[in-house]
Amino acid sequence: MKIVMNVLEAAALFYRRRSSGWTGSTWSIVALTCICCAVCTAGNAYGAITTRVRIQFAAQVGDEPFACGHSYKNIGKTSSTITPTDFRFFVSDVSLLRNDGTSVPVTLDQDGTWQYRNLALLDFEDGTGPCRNGNAAVNTEIRGSIAKGDYVGVRFTLGVPFDLNHGDPTLAPSPLNITSMFWVWKAGYRFLKIDMASSGQPDKRLLYAAGNGAVEKERSVGFPVHIGSAGCVSASLTTPPITACKFPNRATVNLDHFNPGHSVVVADLAALLKGSNVDVNTPNTAPGCMSEPADPDCVGVMQALGISGGAQLFFHLR
Repeated sequence: MKIVMNVLEAAALFYRRRSSGWTGSTWSIVALTCICCAVCTAGNAYGAITTRVRIQFAAQVGDEPFACGHSYKNIGKTSSTITPTDFRFFVSDVSLLRNDGTSVPVTLDQDGTWQYRNLALLDFEDGTGPCRNGNAAVNTEIRGSIAKGDYVGVRFTLGVPFDLNHGDPTLAPSPLNITSMFWVWKAGYRFLKIDMASSGQPDKRLLYAAGNGAVEKERSVGFPVHIGSAGCVSASLTTPPITACKFPNRATVNLDHFNPGHSVVVADLAALLKGSNVDVNTPNTAPGCMSEPADPDCVGVMQALGISGGAQLFFHLR
């Protein structure tokens, strides 16, 4: 309403000046300037002053930075040694938190590559070594703008919103067009995709790449962690569901003591696997954790993500 009143006041000034004898071009410029100033002033009154924000992310395994081809010891219940081969995830609905607990959304830059609408893809693999199924490009930050203010926390969702989750990736804008992050229309996207070999479950595809063709026929593919929605109902695998899936498997993450200029959001693979045995796979189940709540191999992962209740462990600040 205030914007409308300011514009009306500018219009009144327009007509008063017109009757004073100014030429047409002069009072047209003045009127346009007044109207623009009125709108801008009203916008600022509604908190439209914004500032740039960059939220840095890092992938770690315990205290060590993630790197393709590097092996990490003492992982999970059996203190296994793992070699990760992929590390990517989607986040959405990013906001910063004020002291009073109110949440202010971050407007993401629409960069045509990593961010689309309220969604961003964080990608830490670089396509080298055992990460050969990835790509060279990496993305370790979220970029956008937010209403100017003092912020002490950050909140985001690990996952793809339902309205974006079940489309055709071949027609979708980037980053939703990355098919390696997609299952089928019915289930939608992999919100979190981490692949790895472990002491007890080597990734036989890696051995095959090294020249041992005999093991290519074996089923073992290490201990993958692919988190997405489950229990989705539709007419077929290639038909999107109309209603929400029984197990959305989206995790809301809240991190306190966040400093927009200095804090880094850390995704810690060791913390994610702390309650899991990555050296075995429960018989007659999918490899690793493929988002099924009934799969015993998903229990520790879902707990660490905070999906099955309790505090999440996967993300922290440094």
